[in-house]
Amino acid sequence: MKCPAFFRSFGYAAKGVCAALREERNMRFHLCAALYVYIASAFMGFSAVEYALLTILVCGVLALELVNSAVERAVTAPDSAHWLAAGAAKDMAAGAVLVFSIGAAVCGVLLFWRPARLLAMGGWFLAHLPLLLLLCASLPAAWIFVFRPPWNQKKKG
Repeated sequence: MKCPAFFRSFGYAAKGVCAALREERNMRFHLCAALYVYIASAFMGFSAVEYALLTILVCGVLALELVNSAVERAVTAPDSAHWLAAGAAKDMAAGAVLVFSIGAAVCGVLLFWRPARLLAMGGWFLAHLPLLLLLCASLPAAWIFVFRPPWNQKKKG
């Protein structure tokens, strides 16, 4: 029966996502950015279509970051005959993430540029100071999550 193999593939995919989160700084950065984007979106009054677009953009950036990480792993330490092509492949995969991320940022500006809603969001946080403090406290936590050494690294010495 093929179903167990089919379901096992989801486990392999989850392992890949977890490996990227554990070992890839840019993946952690994009995940944190997505979290803050969704928090801000709660104040924007988005329609279902706007949320769908936002989700496609977030998932697209995360998916391309996974592809970029996979390409980097696949072409690490090529033999001398293939090192130039390997470097170009890595650069192109990173370029794909960059192009999509710039497009997503432009779409984000277009979606979120609602001055009245942005002011209302600021006013809401000022009226709920504990939540503003929590949001501010989450920024250093996000910084540590993004820029800390990978969890699987052993300490030297």
